Amino acid sequence: MSSVRIECVAKEGCRVGESPVWDEKEGALLYVDITGRKVCRWSPVTRQAQAIPVDAPVSSVALRKSGDYVITLGTRFAALKWKEELVTTITEVDKDKANTRFNDGKVDPAGRYFAGTMAEEIRPAVLERHQGSLYTLLPSLSVVKHFDQVDISNGLDWSLDHKTFFYIDSLSYSVDAFDYDLQTGKIGNRRSIYKLEKEESIPDGMCIDTEGKLWVACYDGGRVIRLDPETGKRLQTVKLPVDKTTSCCFGGKDYSEMYVTSASDGMDKEWLSRQPQAGGIFKITGLGVKGVPPYPFAG
Repeated sequence: MSSVRIECVAKEGCRVGESPVWDEKEGALLYVDITGRKVCRWSPVTRQAQAIPVDAPVSSVALRKSGDYVITLGTRFAALKWKEELVTTITEVDKDKANTRFNDGKVDPAGRYFAGTMAEEIRPAVLERHQGSLYTLLPSLSVVKHFDQVDISNGLDWSLDHKTFFYIDSLSYSVDAFDYDLQTGKIGNRRSIYKLEKEESIPDGMCIDTEGKLWVACYDGGRVIRLDPETGKRLQTVKLPVDKTTSCCFGGKDYSEMYVTSASDGMDKEWLSRQPQAGGIFKITGLGVKGVPPYPFAG
């Protein structure tokens, strides 16, 4: 695949870049810096990223049908008005836990916002285990809890026929699948479809392409891998010039570009001098596949 090109497009490094989402209306890439506490929007036209500071770790951002965005902020689902730089709380979860926060989140094809929690980290990927849960914010703005005992709730997406929900709990080193009922939003029959190899390290964010194959960013693995959820086989590996690749999405005019977020937290001076682009946002072209546009939150 000599046609694959990788370019660092947003160089002002994030501490923990995450949750890339293509905003077609703005023709821009949304993403968050979790520990940097900001929501960012990068324009391919200006080649600049705007950032809105927030008051807690912000772990995911999603489009909203009525306009603007929804985010997961600390243990809150919140609404973000971009122009006004205004954040309002929708609802809170994990009220019985002192030290958790949301992590990755994504909207399902029916407009429900799925997001999970994890314990606050002592250092990257080191934390009290089994403290997280997986939640859904419904369009009615009520919350459903699916299960708990999660370590690091992470990548999520849905199959093209919407009958399967794919999910990553990072410290299980597994990509899992559930049966999915789009009408009710219920999940069941959990199974592992891929176990990561040692050099792939920790599975993080994930997205699906129009051929129904999954792309998983490998934290500390410096790569994104393409998986066939039917066979459980790895089809492709794309290596990046940074170790801490965190998540991926498709974007651009026809969703043929892949955007990959990365992190710099937990890297010492020597490591950062070897990887000066750590925390940057990367654009990969020439993959020969396209992605599925993100769904907006219906509430």
